[in-house]
Amino acid sequence: MIDFSIILAGFGGQGVLSAGKMAAESALIEGKEVSWFPSYGPEMRGGTANCSVVISDEPIGSPVINEPDVLIALNQPSLEKFEDTLKPGGIIIIDSSLVKVAPKRTDIRFIPINSSEIASELGSMAYATIVLLGCVSAATGAFTRESFEKALYDVLPERRHHMIPNNLNAFDKGAEFAKK
Repeated sequence: MIDFSIILAGFGGQGVLSAGKMAAESALIEGKEVSWFPSYGPEMRGGTANCSVVISDEPIGSPVINEPDVLIALNQPSLEKFEDTLKPGGIIIIDSSLVKVAPKRTDIRFIPINSSEIASELGSMAYATIVLLGCVSAATGAFTRESFEKALYDVLPERRHHMIPNNLNAFDKGAEFAKK
């Protein structure tokens, strides 16, 4: 049985909620049960934002995650808030362009990725979270690149479909970090 959970956290406007939705949609395309549970402060852009994604072969009883398998942190406050909740043996992935501290825990796998720099090189900061999703996919097998590509067509508005090749390029660059 697969029962896998991810917390994505950062500031509003960084694409945290959209990235979570893409991960959930990818798993849904694969026929898995999913939940996507967004949470954000009242100020939205610039305030706190996080979402929980649960992927399972069985019906999901609750979208609330107490011990995630993976934490994706796009800022230091998010790393500090969620680090202690991660399961032993879990994975913390950070945008090392923005988070300049490492986790304190030693019982986890830590993958720092300069995803904002990579996104800038690709021409849009929107790709930063996609780089991180590529890493999650390659490190865990929670969803495949093929289902992610299909999900992009479902999640992105048609006027953004021209960005899909760069999204896939960003995804592939993130996947490379999981192999290191």
